[in-house]
Amino acid sequence: MAVQKPVFKPYYQGQIMAIPPTLDELVAKGHPVRIVDDVINRINIQGLLNAYKIKGASSYHPQMLLKVLVYGYLSNVYSSRKLEVACRENINFMWLSGMSYPDHNTINRFRGARLKESLRSVFEEVVKLLAAEGLLSIEEVYTDGTKIEANANKYTFVWKKAIQTNKEKMKKALGEIWQYAQSVAKMEDGLPEPPDFTDIDTQKVQQTVDTLNAVLSEKPGLDKKVKAKLKYVTREYPEKMAEYERKEEILGNRNSFSKTDEDATFMRMKEDHMRNGQLKPGYNVQISTSNQFIVNYTIHPNPTDTTTLKEHLEQHEASFGRTLKTLTADAGYGSEENYELLEANGIEAYVKYGMFDKEQSEAHNKKKPFARDRLFYNQEQDCYICPMGQKMHYIGDSTRKTSTGFEQTSKRYQAKNCVACPLNGACHKSQGDRIIEVNENLKRHKAKAYRLLNSDKGIGKRKQRCHDVEPVFGNIKQNHGFRRFMLRGKEKVAIEWGLLAIAQNIRKKAA
Repeated sequence: MAVQKPVFKPYYQGQIMAIPPTLDELVAKGHPVRIVDDVINRINIQGLLNAYKIKGASSYHPQMLLKVLVYGYLSNVYSSRKLEVACRENINFMWLSGMSYPDHNTINRFRGARLKESLRSVFEEVVKLLAAEGLLSIEEVYTDGTKIEANANKYTFVWKKAIQTNKEKMKKALGEIWQYAQSVAKMEDGLPEPPDFTDIDTQKVQQTVDTLNAVLSEKPGLDKKVKAKLKYVTREYPEKMAEYERKEEILGNRNSFSKTDEDATFMRMKEDHMRNGQLKPGYNVQISTSNQFIVNYTIHPNPTDTTTLKEHLEQHEASFGRTLKTLTADAGYGSEENYELLEANGIEAYVKYGMFDKEQSEAHNKKKPFARDRLFYNQEQDCYICPMGQKMHYIGDSTRKTSTGFEQTSKRYQAKNCVACPLNGACHKSQGDRIIEVNENLKRHKAKAYRLLNSDKGIGKRKQRCHDVEPVFGNIKQNHGFRRFMLRGKEKVAIEWGLLAIAQNIRKKAA
């Protein structure tokens, strides 16, 4: 009986080809790299070309480098060193670069410096191209934000509260030494009244230290502890105060920053694998989408979405020369300031407010029968009626400013005889007569938002938002593994996210 042997396909590693295939033949016809090539070839990149000087040695063509970077971000290759290797070993990158081999320094310099002023215009050109093809709308968008970790050390941080605490300690120490100086000073020393430390700065600290040294340096029999304390204050405080002022300037309106990336703020991330609520340095990335295409993006150092909308809308108008027609967003954007902003710009706002979802539940409404919103309002007499039928009269206005400087005004109404009321304790928990505050303007905006969100169009918008903007973040972070920026500083982070946005749009077009 013949012995059967396995059959293999021919394998001739050293086979010479009469007509070798071109790189173009080796790239599949429907491959996403061809979409990248086609889109970048069709858009205007004059802004990028203007970033190059006329004089000097020849450079790699910026169109080629842009294609390589965009395709790298599309195919999860973010590192400049890996992109360098890909241009030598990966058929798709070799075809895209035309067999050019830029090194990682060239790629990194192009990404960090050349694209600094021009990437936004490249992104806008891609969006306009896709809009012209009918794939997205520039005027009707869905907005949301996500936090992405910065390329910064988690343990080298500066907190505004810590600076304020240390400054208070400095005030206290200087005040104690000044009191001691007054107790031992003679009339001829002419020691003035203690300085006003309400607003402390380097100059005031230095003047105080100089005055104390002038009075106490020649005094015999000084307390050794005070003498040592004065010596320490003289050596350390002016320098520390100057350092605190520099850090406060970096902080601005923020509560913290990282020493390794001073533009990054410590904030809570959803990706909390340790489950200990640890704050991490990061950026708040805001995007507006249409049909899962990114139409606009902005980078913010503040963790709350509420304060980002104004800058985001301004960027959209600067990019496309016109305001939005409609904007749909979740309750993170539902503030009085944002409602005012959207109304002033004539934008139809399908934006939830904080309690919107809970208000849809009858069970929730039954839980708080004495809530302020459930009290009857008598418009003619300008008073509210408490649960016992007593009038709550207007007693004045209260105003407060938000962190952005927006002023909110509320009307205050007070009840009478709450102490003897049988509902005392159930109606409210405060001591004395119940006082409620009503923001009439916010109440008007909420009523308008409620009508819009519960209209047929509003219900459709609410459903579509979950399928439009949120999957974009999920795709970038989960499917393509981008959870941490590689570059440092807000400007370079914006470049990196811009490349991700272009890659997302081309990836969606290819799909």
